[in-house]
Amino acid sequence: MKERLQAIKTKTVSFWSNRSSVQKTAIISSVIVSFFAVIAIIYFLSKTDMAPLYKDLTVQETGQIKEVLDSRGISSQITNNGTSILVPEQVVDSLKVELAAEGVPKSGSIDYSFFGERSGFGMTDNEFQIMKLDAMQTELANLVKGIDGVANAQVMLNLPEEGVFVRESTREASASIVIHNAPGYQFDQQQIDALYHLVSKSIPNLSTDNIVIMNQNFEYFDYKNSQNSGNVFTAASQLELKKQIEKDLQRQVHQMLGMMMGYNKVIVSVTTDIDFTQETRAEDEVLPVDVENMEGIAVSIERITETYTGSDDIAGGVPGTGEADVPAYVAGGGTGSGDYERIEERINNDVNRIRKEIVESPYKVRDLGIQVMVEPPIADDPLSLQANTVDDIRQILNTVVRTTIDKNMLPADQEELNLDDKVVVSVQPFFGKVDMEDTPSESIPMWIFVVAGILLAIILLLLFLLIRNRRAADVEKEVLSVEEELIPVAVPDIHDEKESESSVRKKQLEKLAKDKPDEFAKLLRSWLSE
Repeated sequence: MKERLQAIKTKTVSFWSNRSSVQKTAIISSVIVSFFAVIAIIYFLSKTDMAPLYKDLTVQETGQIKEVLDSRGISSQITNNGTSILVPEQVVDSLKVELAAEGVPKSGSIDYSFFGERSGFGMTDNEFQIMKLDAMQTELANLVKGIDGVANAQVMLNLPEEGVFVRESTREASASIVIHNAPGYQFDQQQIDALYHLVSKSIPNLSTDNIVIMNQNFEYFDYKNSQNSGNVFTAASQLELKKQIEKDLQRQVHQMLGMMMGYNKVIVSVTTDIDFTQETRAEDEVLPVDVENMEGIAVSIERITETYTGSDDIAGGVPGTGEADVPAYVAGGGTGSGDYERIEERINNDVNRIRKEIVESPYKVRDLGIQVMVEPPIADDPLSLQANTVDDIRQILNTVVRTTIDKNMLPADQEELNLDDKVVVSVQPFFGKVDMEDTPSESIPMWIFVVAGILLAIILLLLFLLIRNRRAADVEKEVLSVEEELIPVAVPDIHDEKESESSVRKKQLEKLAKDKPDEFAKLLRSWLSE
């Protein structure tokens, strides 16, 4: 055994001494990289895959779940600033069922089931009213959460105290709701109105005027009052419509200029003058069908034609001699002929009768002003913003003003429309801008990918060098073996050696021990006794 170890050591030393410095460096590097690779493989294979058990938790709920998991000896991790908790992936489903059966987490809010579980004596009216208010807020928040697009909701109610006497006027309740929009979801006006009606009908004596709804980004959702029938605008509705028009124009201009300059580089303000004069009139027009000849269309035509042609008869008879006759009266007359013709035509023409009932628009944009503040690309250098960019912005705003103002309010000559008085573009740095800190990204940094790529390239290079060195060593061994076969070795003949008496006895004893071990044992005992 010792000789074998010595031979292995000799071969190892000779193999290492025959290597070059590059080969030695490659071997050492490959060993080190292989060592770390094995450690990394063991780490990733033994690493437990974590999956989220609950998300969007409060700090109190996260603490409750963490305490229960630690008591059970289950490993867990808290992420997202304490709002999410991770557990091993294979126990997520079972833990959800077990924790739900135990009532964990407890949000601390009271719903209507609280009264059924703790109904009994000893509760004062004040405590009951507080619990009732909390339960109503919880139930209303859960009702709002069930709407598509609402990730979370918080409700605050203000319920007036009931009067002792019947004659006391009942005061109205109020509600404030903060909803968290789902990412990328936008509510339309119909959904907002439905949400207002839902909250109003859920709480007694709560009108839509006493409800305020906003989202997590401080954007208010206004209720659109549809009681203004017949386009009758009150002062409040006129002011609301004016603000809505200005808000839409401001949003449109800010979005357009923000894409060109950057959203934090542009501030837009819009002022409008709205004409709410309403006009209703009726017009009756009679127009000819044939405008060129000023003639109508023939509805009915009647033509009558009479023609007569004839001759007179010769007068004849006996002259009268009686008492009644006139003496010497010429009874005869001359002969002759006569013609008669009558033409009569009746034509009934009809014309276009047009009746128009015109209701003018309930509002018109009479005048418009847009004020824009632009920060240069380099805030401290106003000259960094090119002059042609300012001219482009002014041209865009002039087009918006020209197309928004009512056409009847514009002068006939467009040159008389002085748009420079309606558009103001100011270029200056924003000193009141608040710099928002960038939230750290949870993605894997780029340098990790770079280092991993470099290590992978080194491992591949070392493997290539190691394989090449092994091939070279195999070739060298083959060459040496061939050389050894070619060198003649003088081996002495075994038969030439003469055997001695001791060697003959040794062979006989070995043969006896091999063939007849019992007799060999007896022989040894006899020798030992002697």
